[in-house]
Amino acid sequence: MDYDIIIIGAGAGGGTLAYALANTGKRILLIERGGYLPREKENWDADEIFLQGRYQAPEQWLDAQSRPFDPQAYYLVGGNTKFYGAALQRMRAEDFEDLHHVDGVSPGWPLTYDEFETYYTQAESLFKIHGQQGEDPTEPPMSADYPFPALPHEPRIQAVSNRLAAQGLNPVHLTLAVDRNVEQPHQSACIRCDTCDPYPCLLNAKLDAQTACVDPAVQHDNVTLLTNTQVTRLLTTADGRHIDRVEIATDRGLSTLSAQVVVVACGAINSAALLLKSANAQHPHGLANRSDQVGRNLMKHNHSALIAIAPAVNSTVFQKTLGIHDYYFNGPSQDYPLGQIQLTGKAKWQRLKQMAPTDMTQAWLEYLSKHSVDWWVTTEDLPRADNRVELTHDGKIQVHFTPNNLKPHMELISLLEQHLKELDFYLFWHQRMDLSVFWHQVGTCRFGTDPQTSVLDVNCRTHDVENLYVVDASFLPSMGAMNPTLTIVANALRVAGQLKAVL
Repeated sequence: MDYDIIIIGAGAGGGTLAYALANTGKRILLIERGGYLPREKENWDADEIFLQGRYQAPEQWLDAQSRPFDPQAYYLVGGNTKFYGAALQRMRAEDFEDLHHVDGVSPGWPLTYDEFETYYTQAESLFKIHGQQGEDPTEPPMSADYPFPALPHEPRIQAVSNRLAAQGLNPVHLTLAVDRNVEQPHQSACIRCDTCDPYPCLLNAKLDAQTACVDPAVQHDNVTLLTNTQVTRLLTTADGRHIDRVEIATDRGLSTLSAQVVVVACGAINSAALLLKSANAQHPHGLANRSDQVGRNLMKHNHSALIAIAPAVNSTVFQKTLGIHDYYFNGPSQDYPLGQIQLTGKAKWQRLKQMAPTDMTQAWLEYLSKHSVDWWVTTEDLPRADNRVELTHDGKIQVHFTPNNLKPHMELISLLEQHLKELDFYLFWHQRMDLSVFWHQVGTCRFGTDPQTSVLDVNCRTHDVENLYVVDASFLPSMGAMNPTLTIVANALRVAGQLKAVL
């Protein structure tokens, strides 16, 4: 064997797993198809980020009608977390159970929240979460407080929070993964800049999969990182029960490597695509796909940006500090979940141009940016077998996706607008994110106890191939309405404990 374990993908799942196993002394190879994000001034350049898509993956996927689109995905050490807003949130305890929605049932997990809770605590420590326990009415039971105090709101946001509270809401401080010393900011790596969400951090002050996990892991002599290396296929033994070789492509051509255990963590869409590309005589419909579930049950959340304009100038620099979860499980006239509301990073005119429903002059966009408070509305979508990843005959990724559970999403937007009108906001535009926005892609290789209806067992090992695991967002059978990264990290820590016994 070349290695004890090969991990494919250096994002939230793969990077965390490498970190958690690094101290075992086992020979670990972490493979990433991209490289390190260049540290350059363009990291904080809104023109480059929003108008030029400087760091976006240079590839196209196809929709159900075979029309190409540019996915907002990033092939980098750290994966999509290099551009996330660093809001790391626990799913609620009820999200682990069957939960009834307008469009059906969000299925329960084979694990309870209590069985998962300790790994959330470990993940919050690893990613230096800042938060304030006890202010969130939906907060699940926690065995430990957040490692660091919440980041305080800036004056304009504090005023908004106070007035929302006066309406009877419970605005909360977002739980954020940043290297910030609230009491002694001069000692902080984080400077609370206006280029955090959705920019990469030039200061490495945002805790992402690279800074929190990969960088510490590769300090161990037994951990090797291969960058700019794409895994093209997984090759099995003759009986199809084990992965024998991992085929990789670099600028030097194709070659193969072997390991006792192989872990796929390429992101829900690319992990499914890799298993489908690895079809062979023993697995004619794709690797580990006896259940015909590989690629199915794709979810991405219903997301909308809501730009709210008021006469007052918003001089906030670091805006992403506030959330509203009052309508997570029900609304004032709804007995079903609506979702969560949170602030985004302060929208500059270039970001507004990217989202604008029509052509607008730069001067008008700059005015809107100066007066806006910028919100992000998230509602759970439900797993559907026909929402899936497939491959075309020439190996291209094709995404079949029809949104669902949109009624509560639109109701949540309407409720937010009603609250904000009482705060003197007078102009709103909201845009629901289209197919290209797959920031929260989950569910294509869900775990479960029944090999007929799931791809993975409870430890995220494939039912069909004994030394193959999938440790990214693919495993989720449902996702709640919280940002999924903390759940991915917590699960990778959980699976690491199982793999230590295997290795």
